[in-house]
Amino acid sequence: MTDPREAATADPLAAGQGESIWGAGYRWVTVGAVSLVFLAAIQALAVTTVMPIVSADLQGETLYAVAFAGTLATSVIGMVAVGAWSDRSGPKAPLYAAVALFVIGLVVAGLASTMPFLVVGRLIQGLGLGGETVALYVVVARIYPASIHGRVFAAFSAAWVVPSLIGPFLAGAVTEYLHWRWVFLGVAVLTVIAFTMVALKLHGIALHTDEPSDRGRVLVRLACAVVVAVGALGLSLAGGFGAWSVLAVAASVIVIGLAARPLLPPRTLRSARGLPSVILMRGLIAGALFGAEIYVPYLLIAEFDFSPTWAGLGLTAAALLWAAAADVQGRFGDRIGNTRITLIGTGLLFTALLVATATAFAHLHPAVLIAGWALAGAGMGLMYPRLTVLTLAYSTPQNQGFNSSALSISDAIGASAAIAVMGLVFTALLGTEAGFWSVFAIAAVLALLALVPGLRLGHAHEAAPHR
Repeated sequence: MTDPREAATADPLAAGQGESIWGAGYRWVTVGAVSLVFLAAIQALAVTTVMPIVSADLQGETLYAVAFAGTLATSVIGMVAVGAWSDRSGPKAPLYAAVALFVIGLVVAGLASTMPFLVVGRLIQGLGLGGETVALYVVVARIYPASIHGRVFAAFSAAWVVPSLIGPFLAGAVTEYLHWRWVFLGVAVLTVIAFTMVALKLHGIALHTDEPSDRGRVLVRLACAVVVAVGALGLSLAGGFGAWSVLAVAASVIVIGLAARPLLPPRTLRSARGLPSVILMRGLIAGALFGAEIYVPYLLIAEFDFSPTWAGLGLTAAALLWAAAADVQGRFGDRIGNTRITLIGTGLLFTALLVATATAFAHLHPAVLIAGWALAGAGMGLMYPRLTVLTLAYSTPQNQGFNSSALSISDAIGASAAIAVMGLVFTALLGTEAGFWSVFAIAAVLALLALVPGLRLGHAHEAAPHR
């Protein structure tokens, strides 16, 4: 993707404007873009809360994990396709297409009468969501001067923090007092409004690049992204192959691994010291957290008779500690050091997963699960932004786009693969007491595995920015 410092030299809105993202020249682009990020975050967190109700209503418990893993899998295609499209012809058309796919997916899911129909909507959402994020980053690079890029991304970060605090509770309340369909349809309507703010301001502004990317290389990466998505979906559905399930799982994992290699820095899968380990660790902790997180409200609803509203609140403590730990990392990350952040962060995440496993296994009080899960948020708040800082520190202007994309792709692959495997285990044990504690135990193993690349992060003269 285009280097933001180069893009800023041709900034079409910067001339004569003050250095503020809320200035007259940027205001509506900022409001619209931040709103799109906010709504994407609300939707992602809301689905985690309401999916137990959705799967029960549509009698689709066996596709519960696919509804999550499929969205992450297709987001990889959206990331690669929109990144290449934006580099060739500018971000406007890719952004329009990505938002359209996101809204279509929301409408399909909101109107779904069966679980397979809802999964189709979620797949379409993934294409749009992955592409929307990349396109917005390119819009920032082309529209805003480099001196205020940090302020834009700080606003984007805030747009994720707020939904993490209110999203689960709000989704639970909407489901309980209206209907779960409005979790999807309501976000679709609001997304159209937010997008209109951006589209009207971008109309007539040339945001193309004079140095389009190599078409051949793009096609190879896009083909790999499609194969990764197909492999992840195959992994999610492997449980339906009966006696061949084990073979299907093994084949899917091999396909994902081979196809992911061109999308990641060299030697990532071997956890080479430096950037490859940064990228690999991100995928492992994403798999551990997001794979387990979707079962936290599920456990609270299924085993402890929580309402959707209160089950959503079960995730709020983790969100609060995530935000607090991220602030600590931003202020003192260099002083703490990468090794300590790895040890503390993985320790907190592993402890949270052990508590979740013990709660499900021994039927402990739900307060134990909620309090323990908060530790997962603290651990991720330390590690997640630190890995982003390290990725940029290891990058040059020539590979910032590729490395940033690789970080997001590792996120998506790690989470989708973990969700798929945990979903297979949970489905196989459906109706038994072992289902919940088994998925939490798998996530705990992933958290421990993250120590391997985590102790090989190295240093790249990084300087963690303040919030």
